[in-house]
Amino acid sequence: MIKYILFTVAALLPVAGSHASGNSAHEMPGTLVAPIAEPYLGQKPPGLIPEAFAPGLVTTENWEYGGVFSPDMREYYLLKSDENEQTAFVVFQYKDGSWQESRISGRVGQPVISPDGQIMHLGKRYKQRTATGWSEIMDLGGKFDDFRIMRLTASATGTYYFDEVGSDGDGQIRYSRLVDGEREEPRLASPAINSGTWLAHPFIAPDESYILWDRRREEGFGSSDIYISFRQKDGSWGSAINLGDKINTDAWEAAASVTPDGKYLFFHRTVSEGNVDIFWVDAQLIEDLKPKHLGRVVKCTSGRIALVGQVASCAPPLQSPETRHPPKYYQFRQIYLWPSP
Repeated sequence: MIKYILFTVAALLPVAGSHASGNSAHEMPGTLVAPIAEPYLGQKPPGLIPEAFAPGLVTTENWEYGGVFSPDMREYYLLKSDENEQTAFVVFQYKDGSWQESRISGRVGQPVISPDGQIMHLGKRYKQRTATGWSEIMDLGGKFDDFRIMRLTASATGTYYFDEVGSDGDGQIRYSRLVDGEREEPRLASPAINSGTWLAHPFIAPDESYILWDRRREEGFGSSDIYISFRQKDGSWGSAINLGDKINTDAWEAAASVTPDGKYLFFHRTVSEGNVDIFWVDAQLIEDLKPKHLGRVVKCTSGRIALVGQVASCAPPLQSPETRHPPKYYQFRQIYLWPSP
């Protein structure tokens, strides 16, 4: 008998490729925060051809890696080196109407922020959000002690997907669910994901509808390529799909992620020896790669909403693309049923 994992998303979850209303604003009950006048560090968004992100500000002739926005889009964290090859962990924060850069510390693990914004994962270490910023670095410990984790990401329900260094390219992708408040032992991900060599840097979508990661395969474009797998209606992972020659080249492409607003895919590429740059591209490419049988996209005034998985209910009712008078922007709830692995 198939068991199903039931979870409720109590707000509008951004979908890769959906372009909702203009500027981001962090909304908390009882508070009003001005929208960001210059989102994405003031950069002009790209189309379907990748572009270097924030040339001269983020992207330089040196090494930049691990860039990630906070869920409210008002903070951007990354690791970057200078001309002396000294690496720092820095943040750009939107304050008083402008983006301001500051140094946090020396090099730490690759930062990934949980969908609720409360945890900053740093491999098998992490920080917690506090009233004044972030806590000191802590260890996940226990079930994760034996793994040399480079990148760990979390879904909205707390499921972890992570890699391991391994030796000579034999590392694999694992996951660990949070069930009834208890963290499960890590398990190997599907063979659809764990094939090829140099498997690394997974990014799980907040609703677990897709996963991005990189690996080497003979049919690839050269070095490491970025792949995607979509969750099937039976809960399994579909066949790996190469993101194609607009993203992957004969260079090293790796560590992809999607911005919390669902609009842009970020990834890393080796441009020359010692020079790794951060690129971004319209996340519509993910929607374009999604197999048609997994659902359609419904348009409202709030943007596009992809129906994925087995949607048990959705309130209020969604309007069809042909609706002449779509509803005003609203928050909604969808219940997803994923068969347990």
